[in-house]
Amino acid sequence: MYYNPKCSKCKATLTLLQDNGIEPALIHYLETAPSVAELEAVLNKLGKGPKDIIRFNEEIAGKLGVFPSDERADSEWLKIISGNPTLLERPIVIHGDRAAVGRPPERV
Repeated sequence: MYYNPKCSKCKATLTLLQDNGIEPALIHYLETAPSVAELEAVLNKLGKGPKDIIRFNEEIAGKLGVFPSDERADSEWLKIISGNPTLLERPIVIHGDRAAVGRPPERV
């Protein structure tokens, strides 16, 4: 589970999983940013594109000049996320060959 301990949705998702007997491995993505290859694998499991997992409302997005309307190659978006992990939507829970964004937490 891509996890930020300061995020209320991450905490709620973790509690929901634990209440159901699941103890996920936590990936503190702000401490160790995911690589482009890791992000590609996550997107494949989510069935989404890179812009679907970017938090465009984060201050860093404005500083970087990235917006939802931007036309960039997927590889470029993935480099941006990997280099600026604050932009990664969270939490992302991975189980086998599937993944889900925990917004709301019940989605997982």
